[in-house]
Amino acid sequence: MTNMRIVATAVAVAGFCGLLSAPALAAGGTTPAPPTLTSIRAAHHPGFDRLVFQFTRGLPAKRTVSYVPKVIADASGKVVPVSGNARMRVVFSAAAVGKNLNQRSFALPGLLQVVQAGNFESVVSYGIGVAKKEPVHLFTLTNPARVVIDLPTPYRTVAAQVFLADSHGFATGGKPVKAVSRSVIPPALARGVMQRLFAGPTPAEFAAGLRLVSSDATGFKNLTISDHVARIQLTGGCNSHGSTLTIASEIMSTLKQFSSVHWVKIYDPAGHTEHPTGHSDSIPTGLEP
Repeated sequence: MTNMRIVATAVAVAGFCGLLSAPALAAGGTTPAPPTLTSIRAAHHPGFDRLVFQFTRGLPAKRTVSYVPKVIADASGKVVPVSGNARMRVVFSAAAVGKNLNQRSFALPGLLQVVQAGNFESVVSYGIGVAKKEPVHLFTLTNPARVVIDLPTPYRTVAAQVFLADSHGFATGGKPVKAVSRSVIPPALARGVMQRLFAGPTPAEFAAGLRLVSSDATGFKNLTISDHVARIQLTGGCNSHGSTLTIASEIMSTLKQFSSVHWVKIYDPAGHTEHPTGHSDSIPTGLEP
């Protein structure tokens, strides 16, 4: 009986010591902080765009990137709007993300936009919008810790304009929109500038007061140009919220840079516009102030 009590006591003590020796308590009672994403940046190099995710406290244990038909949010399962002709999803496991890293837009030949798709149970994911689907290369660098994605750009691009809302100009009674330059792939220039418009301003442009006034639209479809009339349908939503500056100002200015476009008819997600026929501009009722 005495031996049994000794054995039981030994087991209890061993279990208690095991608890004390767990990594969390060995580190002073707290779980070690995971690698944390601190910046997202990109630049063009001869023949490719390079996208860099920089981390503190080392690299995430797992990093993957793949092309997807749609970017799905973790853990809601909703579609995340990401502008581009093709979309990728990059996932970092056993990682965290810093503040103000929800979205980045870039004025590069291949890379349009990076949008956060999830930050759930130590899994961080982003959707990446690109101008054309090309094979990509993911690798890591250290000092500092970085996950790098190289996107080849073997195609020709031309410069075109995208008109974004100018918050300073609008507030002072000046021009409500301002042109910025973007690289687009011919011959689908109209589609290219529309994708760039919905990608929004770069960080530098945002700092200068430029904005995408989306009027609740998340994108577009059914873009056609015929008889000098451009027709485009919004997706997502369509609401001016009482403002005279809406997505219509940005779309019309952007499309009318082309000699083939004299008038622009904008349709809401349900396919309605105020003046569907004739040579005239038209907006849906939802974009009226």
